[in-house]
Amino acid sequence: MRNPVHHIELWTHDLDQVEASFGWLLPRLGWAADHDPAWPQGRVWRHASGAYVTLEESPAVTGPHDRMRAGLNHLALCVEDRPTLDALRAEAAGHAWSELFADAYPHAGGPGHTALFVENVQGFELEIVVA
Repeated sequence: MRNPVHHIELWTHDLDQVEASFGWLLPRLGWAADHDPAWPQGRVWRHASGAYVTLEESPAVTGPHDRMRAGLNHLALCVEDRPTLDALRAEAAGHAWSELFADAYPHAGGPGHTALFVENVQGFELEIVVA
């Protein structure tokens, strides 16, 4: 089987508030924007593997995202090397991402795990792993 992930769909209560943060980070990780102008409440980024991420402002959302409650805590996506990770870290704050666990960078996940943990204004956390 090729990539076992088909897609990931994230719901937001305010697309305008978080679109820019995802729109900067996902392309930096190799996910190309593929937005459908006929679907103004959603955005899509596709990976060469065939997987895609959807960000949607749905009328069915009952409240803001909270990664500390049951459900999705975070997405973990890959970069190829440490210099790329360091560059993302240096630029993230300028694109509405706040670093988590900065005092333990780049090994907040443990001594054998090299990653950057970031969170945007709505509390969506991404773990960017050197793989």
